[in-house]
Amino acid sequence: MPTKRRLRWALLPVGIAAVVVLAGCTTTELNGYLPGFEEGAAPTTDRTEMVSGLWVNSWIVLLAVGVVTWGLMGWAAVVYRRRKGQVGLPVQLRYNMPIEIFYTIVPLILVVGFFAFTARDQNVLETQYDDPDVSITAIGKQWAWDFQYNGDTEDDTVWTMGVQAQTDPQGGVMGELPTLYLPVNETVKIKLQSRDVIHSFWIIDFLYKKDMYIGRDNYWSFTPTREGEYAGRCAELCGQYHSNMLFNVKVVSADEYESYLDSLRAAGQTGDIDDEYDRLQNLPGTGTTTKTEEEGG
Repeated sequence: MPTKRRLRWALLPVGIAAVVVLAGCTTTELNGYLPGFEEGAAPTTDRTEMVSGLWVNSWIVLLAVGVVTWGLMGWAAVVYRRRKGQVGLPVQLRYNMPIEIFYTIVPLILVVGFFAFTARDQNVLETQYDDPDVSITAIGKQWAWDFQYNGDTEDDTVWTMGVQAQTDPQGGVMGELPTLYLPVNETVKIKLQSRDVIHSFWIIDFLYKKDMYIGRDNYWSFTPTREGEYAGRCAELCGQYHSNMLFNVKVVSADEYESYLDSLRAAGQTGDIDDEYDRLQNLPGTGTTTKTEEEGG
């Protein structure tokens, strides 16, 4: 009993120190130094903290497992080292049932736990809005982006078509990148499409990315919660200039967002983006042919 009491008193300062250290952590530190977090500011989206929580908590568990594993390895190396005067092989031990049960059950618990928490969060992250405030179609192409802001009618639907980023001799980006505008604090649903090969739509500070396939639509729903400018890129190797497939994201007020759509409408950029720009139009299994094949016979 005295031994347990001394152990409790020994652990008390450790617990107090941990509380003090965690209390002094900034928002960035508490979220594992991931992008998308600033001290005193809201997260970039309503889903960002969920992603960072899954990431940080997983690393805490894995770090604890690593510390225990490294500690046992060090302990075994010291306790069972060859002593002076010893020769031959060390004593060979037979099976140890408790240890074997331990290193079988614990990894199983870890795997099941990681799966359960990932499935729980993924169910929320992959839930799509049925009636979003804003509906946008993002189209990936080698090697740029097209953005269509969908309205109730053809006249209300507007679009922009991007060109590939160009770099200077030092590798810096020149020219204007395609820009996706999003209204802050409004629900957004983005339809993700590809014009040619597999791409991946990644807004870095939003801590999420989704693949884009030719002939198959993908969707991503979220609510931007902080105004600002963010970087986006393709996260799937898609050819020679994959690294130049960049875009910007501007989260703005609702009024500024509507003004931007009005500017596109005034420029005559209305209606659906023509799917004739799609490079792979003879989709497998459909029996359809491209327009070029039809005209050429």
